[in-house]
Amino acid sequence: MSTLATVPTRTEIAIDWRDALRTAIRTPSELLEFLELSPEQCAALEPCANEFAQLVPRQFAARMRKGDPDDPLLRQVLPLAQEQEAVAGFASDPLEEVDATRNGVVRKYAGRALLIATAACPVHCRYCFRRHFPYAEQTAARDEWQTTVSTLAEDRQITEVILSGGDPLSLSNRRLGALVKQLDELEHLETLRIHTRFPIVLPQRIDTGLLELLAATRLRIVLVIHCNHAQEIDATVVAAVANMRHAGIIVLNQSVLLSGVNDDPDTLVELSRQLFAAGALPYYLHELDRVAGAAHFEVEASRALELIDAIRSRLPGYLVPRLVREIPGTLSKTILG
Repeated sequence: MSTLATVPTRTEIAIDWRDALRTAIRTPSELLEFLELSPEQCAALEPCANEFAQLVPRQFAARMRKGDPDDPLLRQVLPLAQEQEAVAGFASDPLEEVDATRNGVVRKYAGRALLIATAACPVHCRYCFRRHFPYAEQTAARDEWQTTVSTLAEDRQITEVILSGGDPLSLSNRRLGALVKQLDELEHLETLRIHTRFPIVLPQRIDTGLLELLAATRLRIVLVIHCNHAQEIDATVVAAVANMRHAGIIVLNQSVLLSGVNDDPDTLVELSRQLFAAGALPYYLHELDRVAGAAHFEVEASRALELIDAIRSRLPGYLVPRLVREIPGTLSKTILG
């Protein structure tokens, strides 16, 4: 295996990702105090606690601008009173996944199966389309993956498995390795795709053990990270992506178009440039999935098309993500631009 890149800061490399989660910021008041926001600024934000609990690792919060209530990273993770408002067209299961899920396996794409690997995440993004998902009833990890793997073995048309959640890298290397080993034994599988926010939020998760277990499988590994703003990318993120690429892993990025976060051309152009500099290729720019509690993040479809046209005029084609919408019942994402 190629020599792994090293994280340039000793203090960061010494942080264990599990310890970082244990010490994460879990209340709006604690987060606002950490960012040195005044009571007057806090009042404008209308922060509140609700059933979708806040979770923000301090390493991610450290990339936010102190004293700035409009910081684009803060807006993604701070629970607001607006989340309590009922808005027509926004539902608890916007992609109608619950009825399409059996034994933790979601079947909605031709030739592909999506596994709900875990309910856990390293950060609770307020726009998460699975914020209301009944994980207790539909997690693939029960009985050491045996039922889930049996479900996959029944359909030889499946050539790609997508690990989702929650965040599948919330699993320990031991548990994840046990799953990968069982998937490796299914001859009809060719590709393992992992959707994760960890390399952005807590890049310390991309450790030697994880890279070795992914390098050991015969399956092609595609890792799709989730970054919405260039400010999320620091030296530790760059090192994590480099480590993944040195291990032979294809790294793509998907973003969500979010009002007040990345809904302007300059921000999206800089995001694509910084992702490419870090070694990740822009892949998808998602329209917001209309989940209850996230209506304040929505960007009008006409504005989304204007934005993708604007960045296409400023970037080479390989740095322009595809603007997509997910429509329940369709066999793939709908490409809008």
